[in-house]
Amino acid sequence: MTLPSRVTLVEVGPRDGLQNRPEQIPLAARLRLLDDLAAAGLTVIETGSFVNPQWVPQMADSEAVFRQVRRAPGVRYTALTPNLKGFERAMAVAADEIAIMTAASESFSQKNTNCSIEQSLERLAPVAAAASETGVPLRGYISCALGCPYEGEVDPHAVHALTRALFDMGCYEVSIGDTIGTGTAGSMARLLDLILSEFPAHKLAVHCHDTYGQALANILVALQRGIATVDASVAGLGGCPYAAGAAGNVATEDVVYMLHGMGIETGINLPRLVDAARHVCAALDIPCASHVANALKA
Repeated sequence: MTLPSRVTLVEVGPRDGLQNRPEQIPLAARLRLLDDLAAAGLTVIETGSFVNPQWVPQMADSEAVFRQVRRAPGVRYTALTPNLKGFERAMAVAADEIAIMTAASESFSQKNTNCSIEQSLERLAPVAAAASETGVPLRGYISCALGCPYEGEVDPHAVHALTRALFDMGCYEVSIGDTIGTGTAGSMARLLDLILSEFPAHKLAVHCHDTYGQALANILVALQRGIATVDASVAGLGGCPYAAGAAGNVATEDVVYMLHGMGIETGINLPRLVDAARHVCAALDIPCASHVANALKA
């Protein structure tokens, strides 16, 4: 298997990493994080989400974040938009790209969005249509692709079908998410081999949580299959409220360290990325979950 020579890191810390924090995140801290990430060389940064603030209060000031961030040249500042109203809010502040999300588990879909998988796709269709009309890039997420906190193992064929549905909606890329981090190299390989039987590697990404310490192994499996886009979160920010003891997203620093060790280019300055991790953890008064950042600090 031929490894990609270059990998794009999609930095999800400012959205996925912060949205489950128990405290309100100061606007200045969010803006500082975005500046630090761009300075470290990240070119795709998930900046915020436009959801009902009643459900995700940490993202309530996403409009202010988009309006006040100093946009670095060559950086895409993206937003998660679960419905048409969220899409309109994202367009009002000139988000460079939007993302939509569905789940591969019926139970998770009901718990997380209070609707079935089919209903979630129906809700997302107007968003996809609006994105197509305005010409804004559309990215798709599939959560619980390798395991569900309520149902356990997830049928790979269900994930395959959802991948097709998102591409049919107009997504240029679909990110396969191991939301609770229960996936292994074996289950990831089986799932990706099925999806890759229909769709090319350059249209796929992986989004791995590190609950069981398997994220880097799962990412390596994806790399070995030619997938060259990886979602990650600075300092390992984020957690899964649906899995006890979940470690959250894989740390961007750990992924970059692995990729550079394999001779794969990322365009990311690792010391500056570690500085970004230290700054945000200090602002939130939390320990850093990145092995690499902690090792370099020691």
